[in-house]
Amino acid sequence: MSTSSAVAWAGADPYATALRSGRGPLFLRRSDGWLLPLEVERWCARADPVDRAVLDRCEGAVLDVGCGPGRLVAELAARGRPVLGIDVSEAAVDHTGRLGGPALRRSVFEPLPGEGRWGTVLLMDGNVGIGGDPGSLLDRVARLLCPGGLLIAETAAVDVDEWSEVQVVDRADGRTDGGGAFPWARLGTPALLRYARGWDPAGQWTAGGRRFVALRTRGHGSGTGPPDGTAVIRAQRTRRPTRDRPAGTAAARAAPDTWAAAGVADGGTVPRAATDAGTADAGAADAGAADA
Repeated sequence: MSTSSAVAWAGADPYATALRSGRGPLFLRRSDGWLLPLEVERWCARADPVDRAVLDRCEGAVLDVGCGPGRLVAELAARGRPVLGIDVSEAAVDHTGRLGGPALRRSVFEPLPGEGRWGTVLLMDGNVGIGGDPGSLLDRVARLLCPGGLLIAETAAVDVDEWSEVQVVDRADGRTDGGGAFPWARLGTPALLRYARGWDPAGQWTAGGRRFVALRTRGHGSGTGPPDGTAVIRAQRTRRPTRDRPAGTAAARAAPDTWAAAGVADGGTVPRAATDAGTADAGAADAGAADA
């Protein structure tokens, strides 16, 4: 996804408004006028039984790509699982923080903490469509995961493989004052498996009318334990979230320590908290170059 595409989604006012209110209606609108309803109420609620069953499958430290309002990040944090959510929407990152989950305002295609060390990456709620190029997205996720790491993706309920330019709208007539169009893809399970060259299938299932696929990167190890290497990172004090600073309450503020304990902070691009107004906040390990 290009920077301009990420800005278009992040700047979509109907999306931010819906997340702040916790309800729709909200749609993705194709250029031909077709509307895909977005499940705002479910996204803004706590993790449901189907979500929790998915999270039971996670291994090691978890990166939730396109975390939205953060129900999955908050659930994993409450379990004590090392976890980080990323989203291009400031409203989504703020909401995740209010639920108690650590999150960064960042695109998956930007440098991220712990590249090559995450045990599990989540692409839930249709986020296999991010950027409109499933092959590129899968390649990027593979670079984020440790050898043998796990991708859990939620696919469309129908067998579809399509790409389109879409806009976020909050009216059934498709009119909006929000951001511009951006590329998005919709994939059913067969389509995702076709794109997943270089991945090993690790399972597929249906629950609550939703469909899921698990894929594993090829390499030694199962991703069940922390990757090698740790970094000493002190917990951050509460601050207003920025693109490089996690949002949230106690669980979120302790996130850098949690990432370090899981080994995902060593050598990755981690949040730096001592950057503004000369404040000597607790610092994160210096980033250096990321893999991407």
